[in-house]
Amino acid sequence: MFRGANAINLDTKGRLAIPTKYRQPLLDDCNGQLVCTIDTQQSCLLLYPLPEWEEIELKLSKFSSMVPAERRMQRLLLGYATEAEMDKNGRFVLPAPLRLHAGLEKEVMLVGQLNKFEVWSADNWAGQIEHDMEAEREGNFELTERLQDFSL
Repeated sequence: MFRGANAINLDTKGRLAIPTKYRQPLLDDCNGQLVCTIDTQQSCLLLYPLPEWEEIELKLSKFSSMVPAERRMQRLLLGYATEAEMDKNGRFVLPAPLRLHAGLEKEVMLVGQLNKFEVWSADNWAGQIEHDMEAEREGNFELTERLQDFSL
């Protein structure tokens, strides 16, 4: 389970180093094999341990190539999906097209989202958090049944 927001710097080769606290669980669960793709709703990336990504691929395989919205989702998620393996220092390369999509330069945020990570540019992350907090303060959101039942 991944949680928390971690500030990380990309190196000059476009490598991202997974924080130490996640490395051993990723090595245990998937031998450090990861899949990164774009988020179709936000300017960030989605980083999955391989077994979690394989579940996404199974769902995508059930989509019809004759339904434009389903085909589009397959094209975007699978077309950008890139396999990576952590090196002995917990690093892996984020390809240029993925970095471009998310506006990643040097300062990056790796954000745990239970079964995956989101990878944000530090500036886009700060903007998204401000937007989300403002929406919460103003009540600009749909209160779903699951949210109605949620309490802290």
